[in-house]
Order: sequence, then C-alpha cells, then structure tokens
Amino acid sequence: MSENKEELESELSSQNSDAATVQGTIGVHSVGGEQVPDQSKEAKWYALHTFSGYENVAKDNLETVVTKFGLQNRIFDIIIPMESVVEEKNGKKKLVERKSMPCYIFVKMIYGDDLWHNVTRTRGITGFVGPNGRPLALTDEEVRKNKLEKIKVEIKLQAGDKVEVIDGPLEGTIGTVQSVSPDSGIATVIVEMFGREAPVELDFTQMRKIEV
Repeated sequence: MSENKEELESELSSQNSDAATVQGTIGVHSVGGEQVPDQSKEAKWYALHTFSGYENVAKDNLETVVTKFGLQNRIFDIIIPMESVVEEKNGKKKLVERKSMPCYIFVKMIYGDDLWHNVTRTRGITGFVGPNGRPLALTDEEVRKNKLEKIKVEIKLQAGDKVEVIDGPLEGTIGTVQSVSPDSGIATVIVEMFGREAPVELDFTQMRKIEV
C-alpha cells in the first residue's frame, strides 16, 4: 500500500474543524450488535485504507468480523469521518454531510499480530495506514483534531438562551436554544439559515453561551 503515516498526518491536519463522524458508542459499546463492558482504555486509534466508495461496506464487514470471531473486547469503535458542508442545488442551499476523508476509516482497538489477518482480509479494506502498511497508532493530537472521541464540556444551557456557533459551517451564527440534552452534550438551536429559521443540533463544543 502506497499510503504512509506522513501522508495521513498531512491529510488529517488539513481537515476542517467541523468534521463529524459516523460512529458507535464508546463505553458500553455495541460493535457487531453486542453490548460489552468498556475495556477500551488500553485501546488506540488506527487508520485503515479502503477501496474507493467502500467505506460503509468496510465498516459493516468489519463489524461482522468482530461478531463472528468474538472480538468485542479488542475492537471497540469503527468510524467513517464525516463533515457538514453547505451545498447549492437548483438555486437552493442546504446543509449536508459528506465523507471528509474518502477511502479511510478509523478503528479503536487493542492491536496485536493475531488481529492482522482478521482486519486486513475484511472485504473493502486494503490495509493499515503506517510504515510499509504496518499499524501505527494515531497520536493524541490526531485523535483530537478528528474528534474521534467526545470531549466533555461543562456549559449551563436552558431553553431560551442565546448562543453563538463557534465551530462548523454555521460558525458566527447567533441562535436561540430550543432544547438541551445534557447527557449527550447536544442542544437543539434555532438559527437563521438560508433566509429562514431552522432547528439544528449542535454539540456543546460547537457553541458558547451569550451572557446578557
């Protein structure tokens, strides 16, 4: 595989800060459809290269492998990196999600040589990203930049509060909180978008409360 760690780091660093992810739950996780206790503190994040357009296939197939071989205590999360962008079609603008890093998925696992064939022989996956295709864990900075793990933010919000969006395609927009979900760290905010008011779900890390 021609990709190496340096190429990936360059691509990771160039991603917009509004990147989102398609992922499972970290903690009591359910990769492969079976919930098991969290043992992921020893786990590291790794990047896998996929065939073009096979990101979802690779993710689904790897989840099947996890279930088939009972790897729920070794492979904890599988992510397709996504981002929100504004697209214009037929004169109308809308907010859509797209893959921010085509041909890549991220996997949180406790790696060992015994997992090599299970992962690399999964349909849709061409191999690990690293020197000579060997696994090389992502750095903490890469994990942070790509928002692979949720950051807990303490912010007191309630319906009616005014907030400013500080991250993502709506950065700089002022909105009004409609509802708050403290457990998930998400708030529904009414913002003016494309000439009309619309509700959007925002992570606590994407906004700041405007004190009045």
